[in-house]
Amino acid sequence: MTGRTHQIRVHMSHIGCPVLGDFLYGCEDARLPGRFALHSSHIEVISPATGKFINLDSPLPEELRRLYPAALP
Repeated sequence: MTGRTHQIRVHMSHIGCPVLGDFLYGCEDARLPGRFALHSSHIEVISPATGKFINLDSPLPEELRRLYPAALP
């Protein structure tokens, strides 16, 4: 777990909206065994070696897709 993930979880819990399935700052969800509903679908970074932009995409995992079927294409 990275510090940034942890920060998101702490802040969301603090404002009364814990991340779904967050066993530490909210409550575990049986539909998400061993994980919580936090996913980055796209990230863009600059390579320190080349200075060029790197775009990475990651599709929503199936276990998260099942939670929100009506909201997804």
